[in-house]
Amino acid sequence: MVGKSVLDVIVENVELVDARERAIQRMTPTGVVAGGREFELDCIVFATGFDAMTGAVLGIDIRGRAGITLKEKWDAGPRTYLGLCSVGFPNLFLITGPGSPSVLTNMIVAIEQHVNWITDCLDDMRREGRATIEATEQAQDDWVDHVNAVAGMTLYPTCNSWYLGKNIPGKPQVFMPFDRVSALRREVCTGRGERLPRFRSRLKPRNAGCRSAAFESRPCRERLTPAP
Repeated sequence: MVGKSVLDVIVENVELVDARERAIQRMTPTGVVAGGREFELDCIVFATGFDAMTGAVLGIDIRGRAGITLKEKWDAGPRTYLGLCSVGFPNLFLITGPGSPSVLTNMIVAIEQHVNWITDCLDDMRREGRATIEATEQAQDDWVDHVNAVAGMTLYPTCNSWYLGKNIPGKPQVFMPFDRVSALRREVCTGRGERLPRFRSRLKPRNAGCRSAAFESRPCRERLTPAP
């Protein structure tokens, strides 16, 4: 190892095989056959790809207003505000969802930020008698446009990558993460007074008015429940 870098050692002991040119054909008791050649192996680590960003949440039959499923709503690709929520699905909070930095940052810290935001939001809603909360259509459209504009300044959209869902047949080819952590923090962490104008929230009937034209009124129940 003296005088050699880790990369030098790896290169000396690794043979790269382009699976697009020499596809894996079968497993054998001693290795893998690819492109007509058997590669003898001591251990096989499966890393064949995964349905990133949307696979897990779309695997659940989540239904919003008028019974529309999240899968139907995202048929052309995921649309969220901040990667936290999606129009048409009140009180549905996503954690490090599409449209957030998620996989492009420290996931543990990103999860913590979203959980803290959601907790503060629920506290505000209970204190102010709000029954539901949902991003406005304009906020979501603006955010999706911003995510796409930022991605367009990088090479990410040009790659054959799971970032775009290219490893999943039939999946819409859109760039899903958000590549600007600082911009997200400014959008999310602008203070409680600035959070709600980007959302529709429904209030108790006795409230005289709303803090923003984006709010609608709705009777509050004991617990936060989705609107019909």
